[in-house]
Amino acid sequence: MNLSFDLKMKYSSTLAAFMLLILVVSTSEATLSCSDVIKDLKPCISYLVSGSGKPPEACCIGAKALASSATNSEDKKAACNCIKSTAKSITLNSQLAQSLPGNCGISLSITISPNADCSKFG
Repeated sequence: MNLSFDLKMKYSSTLAAFMLLILVVSTSEATLSCSDVIKDLKPCISYLVSGSGKPPEACCIGAKALASSATNSEDKKAACNCIKSTAKSITLNSQLAQSLPGNCGISLSITISPNADCSKFG
């Protein structure tokens, strides 16, 4: 009877450790891919390069989608690095990029810039 109790405790401890490992691994990896970020912000490119006034509705919809999908620090860091590397190949109007979240009525903690500091999300 004592052996049965020991086996159950050992099994329970192993199962608990395994579940904890799954939880840690699943929460520490970014689920947001660079292709998702690009898809969301693609309607903003012409506006960010040579636009004026209010951003197009499709741009704001994409920016809102990005803001709602980048919820944890790993996703924000992944999105930041994607935006940073993509922005290096495009000449963005930095003033439009900075004002995009406000002009779309959202809060976006990720800077749209080739000089963004993505380390703050890690």
